[in-house]
Amino acid sequence: MNNRRGTSRRDMTLHIHTPYVQSQPYSRQLAKPVWLKMEAAQPSGSFKLRGIGALCEAQRSAGAQRFISSSGGNAGIAVAYCGRKLGVPVSVVVPESTPQRARDLIRQEGAGLVVHGAAWAEAHAFAQSLIGPGDAFVHPFDDPVIWHGHATLVDEMAAAGHKPGAILLAVGGGGLLCGVMEGLQRNGWSNVPVVAVETEGADCFARSIAQGKPVELATISSVATSLGAKRPCDGALEWAAHREIYNVVMSDAQAVKAALRFLDEHRVVVEPACGAALAALDCGHPALKAASSVAVVVCGGATVTAQQLHDLAARFD
Repeated sequence: MNNRRGTSRRDMTLHIHTPYVQSQPYSRQLAKPVWLKMEAAQPSGSFKLRGIGALCEAQRSAGAQRFISSSGGNAGIAVAYCGRKLGVPVSVVVPESTPQRARDLIRQEGAGLVVHGAAWAEAHAFAQSLIGPGDAFVHPFDDPVIWHGHATLVDEMAAAGHKPGAILLAVGGGGLLCGVMEGLQRNGWSNVPVVAVETEGADCFARSIAQGKPVELATISSVATSLGAKRPCDGALEWAAHREIYNVVMSDAQAVKAALRFLDEHRVVVEPACGAALAALDCGHPALKAASSVAVVVCGGATVTAQQLHDLAARFD
C-alpha cells in the first residue's frame, strides 16, 4: 500500500501507478510511437490488482471476514495479496490447469488454496459453494467495482498526456476490456479505437461478437490459461454492442514468441496471454495501421518463468 507522507487513508490504494513509456523497438518497427502501459509492474504481477484491490477494499469496509475467490491464476494472486495487506483471510479455488507457479504464489501470500475442476468454470462453481456467513466473494473479472478499478490505468495514461491513436489489450473474461472502455469514456477518449486480442482456443469474445450472441467454449485449449474464461462477461458484450471493438485472434506460438521478444527487448517476463496483445502489433490490422500511435496494455502475469516460455517456444518449433 502506498505510504506517502501527507496522503490520507482514503487516497491510498492497493495498486501502484505504473510506468507509461514509449517502446523504441516497437516504435521503430511500426514507424510510429508505441506506448506501453506496464501493468506487469503491479505488486501482484498483473493489472488484476487494480480492480480486485478496489473490490476487496469495499468488501472489507462492509465487514467481510473472509475473501473467497475463483481464479485461473493472476486474480487469485491479487486477492491473496489484498487479503494479506488488509488482514483478511483468503481462500482461492483454482482449476487443475492453473500452473504450479501460480499455486505457489497464492500460498506464499498466506491464502488457502483449493484445486478443483478441469477449467475455471468448475473452480468458480465450487468456490461459490464455499461462501458462508461473513464471507465475501471476489469475482476475478465480472463486477462493476472491478471494472471501475481497472479504469484507473486509463486515468494514469490521460494524466501523462499521451493520448494514443489506438489501444491494444488482451481479453479473457472481459474485465480489463470493461475497465479500459470505462476509462476511455470518463477521460473523453471514446474515439480511441480498441483492438481486443485473444488466442486460438480461448477466443470466446471474438466468437461471441461474430455470432451476435454469447458463446461458451466447450474447452480451453490455449496455453494462455489466463484467458481461460469459457464465456465473456455480459459487460464486455454490452460495450461491444454500442462501441466498435476490433477482434484479433493470435496463435499460441505467436503469443509465446512475442512474450520472448518482450523479455529480450524490455527485460520483463510476461505470460502468453499478455504476449497475445504484443503479438498483435505485427498483425497488420487496419485500425492499427491507421492509428497515429498505439498503446499496449502490458497486462503482465506472474504465473510463468522465462524458462517456461523457452520450453513452450521449443515445443511449437
